[in-house]
Amino acid sequence: MNILQKSSTPKCSEHNFFRRHTFLTVCLLAAFLLLLLALSLCFGSVKIDLWKGIGELFAGDTDSADARILLHLRLPRALGALFAGAALAVAGVLIQGVLHNPMAAPNIIGVNSGAGLGAILMISVFPSAVSFLPLAAFCGAVGACACIYALAKRTGADRLTVTLVGIAVGAILNAGINTVKTLFPDSVYDADAFMIGGLSGVTYSRVLPAGILICLALISAFLLARDADILSLGDDTAKTLGLNVTRTRWIFLLLASVLAGAAVSFAGLLGFVGLVVPHICRRFTGQVHRHLLPVSALGGGILVLLCDLLCRILFAPYEIPVGILLSLVGGPFFIVLILSGRKRRD
Repeated sequence: MNILQKSSTPKCSEHNFFRRHTFLTVCLLAAFLLLLLALSLCFGSVKIDLWKGIGELFAGDTDSADARILLHLRLPRALGALFAGAALAVAGVLIQGVLHNPMAAPNIIGVNSGAGLGAILMISVFPSAVSFLPLAAFCGAVGACACIYALAKRTGADRLTVTLVGIAVGAILNAGINTVKTLFPDSVYDADAFMIGGLSGVTYSRVLPAGILICLALISAFLLARDADILSLGDDTAKTLGLNVTRTRWIFLLLASVLAGAAVSFAGLLGFVGLVVPHICRRFTGQVHRHLLPVSALGGGILVLLCDLLCRILFAPYEIPVGILLSLVGGPFFIVLILSGRKRRD
């Protein structure tokens, strides 16, 4: 009896530590997110008085310069950054768990590219069907996920090989995107910005339908966090615990596809959010998904919102697409992750 108590005490204390740590982390991230949101609404190529603009909106005065900038430019852009960051970060967590691969991420294994191909095909063939962009991007992301998962399952390859296969699939899908751009140059508006990823010119008509899908997918992922924990134990262990492994894996792949596809539909091919954020958040929450998923959602929103704010103010009155800064941050992070993985294997 004493042996059982001694063996279970470290696990229990570790669980309690991460639970308290996660609560504190969520509170701090939420406070920082609100601060960033306020700064994002205030600053840009033109600085506005946030409280004055909010007061004018509540008073019904939508004709002033501050109110128009706040309502039609800054607010949809901030919402887009929050939705895209949260969606891509949680999609990264789910994909890493499904493939048991810490180097997997929506942009690295081609999920973003599949979503982008679906979205750009919809724009080219049905340019007036803007409201169906999230659906088209979802279909493309599902196709990419299915392809990667089938190749991984068929080959039984190691983590690095699966990542390289995903990169190859992503290159093929990017070639498809460039082909569509070449064949339909007039119908694909600002395709270069779409390929880089950015939030300039985001409108409510594009953000809100995708945002609804993202919120539903996030809630579903949070509710299924326990199944994600069981799945991460390995297929054999998960089966002995009564989990339908195949069905659960496909559910998570579909949720990741919804999240990535919805984000790509209005933000373009933003990279590395789903790689960087989950790894950083695991330092604070551990591997338990009911802690990791909400913290990753907050962390993703903070990362994209912060990078978008910096892209607007560092070179004001000019700005650079947020995808450039995310690549500058995520590229070195990916290299360090590969090198550290090799050292552990050696």
